Amino acid sequence: MTFTRPAPAVAEPGTDKTDEQAATRRAGARTAAPAPTEAAAPALAPRWWIWLAAWPVTAVFILSNAATPLYGLWQRDIGFSKGTLTVVFAFYIVGLIGSLLVSGVVSDRVGRKPVLIPALVLAALACGIFATATSVAALIVARLFTGIAVGAVVSAGMAAVTDVAGPDRKRLGALLASCAMVLGAGLGPLLAGVLSETLPAPTVTVFLVELALLALAFVTVLRMPVRRPAVVGKGAWIRLSKVPQGNGGQLLLGVAVFAPGITSTSFVLSLGPSLLSGLLGTTSRIVAGAMAFVMFLAATGVQFAVKQLAVRTILLGGAASIVVSMAALMAAVHTSSVAFLVVAAVLAGAGQGMGQLGGLSLLNSSVPGARLAEANAALNVGGYLPAGALPVSAGYLSDAIGLTSGATTFAVVLIGLAVAGGLVVLTGRRRTAGAA
Repeated sequence: MTFTRPAPAVAEPGTDKTDEQAATRRAGARTAAPAPTEAAAPALAPRWWIWLAAWPVTAVFILSNAATPLYGLWQRDIGFSKGTLTVVFAFYIVGLIGSLLVSGVVSDRVGRKPVLIPALVLAALACGIFATATSVAALIVARLFTGIAVGAVVSAGMAAVTDVAGPDRKRLGALLASCAMVLGAGLGPLLAGVLSETLPAPTVTVFLVELALLALAFVTVLRMPVRRPAVVGKGAWIRLSKVPQGNGGQLLLGVAVFAPGITSTSFVLSLGPSLLSGLLGTTSRIVAGAMAFVMFLAATGVQFAVKQLAVRTILLGGAASIVVSMAALMAAVHTSSVAFLVVAAVLAGAGQGMGQLGGLSLLNSSVPGARLAEANAALNVGGYLPAGALPVSAGYLSDAIGLTSGATTFAVVLIGLAVAGGLVVLTGRRRTAGAA
């Protein structure tokens, strides 16, 4: 038996075009991607973008403490009392808290960029006012603008870092956002101290440098790969910052350690120049700035050191660091020991760093992205309220009863708060489990 190969099919005249179109439609149906929508998940950003997204936070926090070593010069040139200086500091807290009441909600509803861009503009205006300040009123306005800008970046800016990191790298996002904040806080006084001692126009130069850093941050925000929210939340636009229902426990644990941590660094930052003047007989702005930098460098480094630990362990470590830091501070003022002062500064920085990282990690792991900026704002309201109130109270107390007694009283209060925070963490194990 023989087999014959069938002849190839020949298309009938007039059917070629129809068959081609049908084949094209079938191939298109197999390969066509769905049309993108606003709610579609963005592509995973490169890892370097996570680091770069943290730069606006660092740039604004450099400004937050850059003025600190320069107040002595302004006091000499303008002429105002320590009580007036306290008022200038208070307006920073007013701007910061006021900003936190708005910027978190607005950022979650309209996006990160519409909040960050005006914040950077305000920061640049603050630089200009600082550089040309000839009155207390100018210093108050500059500090107010700085506080508003800082409030915006700790809510919208830190949330933007987490957004760029994406859901699979939330822990890294929390780490870099937290480190960006404390690194900037330390670089500010160091830059101001060095530039004011080594270059002309001591109250001008650092703010010109800061303007350049803010310009880089502005470009970064414009290019940042973040999207506007697909769904706009409901409720008041100005309100006390809060977390979604069910996340209050995580917020409480974060505030329990972050609040005494940032209060301890605020106190060391404000008390440091006075102690250094008494212990070393120096009013060098470089020395004061270097001590602040070492404190915040410790806050940065410890976060990288503990990043693999469970959040509960990080928070307990932060509480313990604060207790030992305040004990060292009491030893420093009673024994006139520079070594104890340095130990107090380093451990205060470590305490803030671990409290901040633990709090942000808890929120990043449990709060939806659509509410994350407001949650960050709530954490910072809980931290900055005591950080603004207690050091100011301690300053007045020190004027009334003396530096040694005032610092000792403040340190005892902070030790009590840190111990209470540690106990809150110990009894809240279940709430930290999800972020471990």
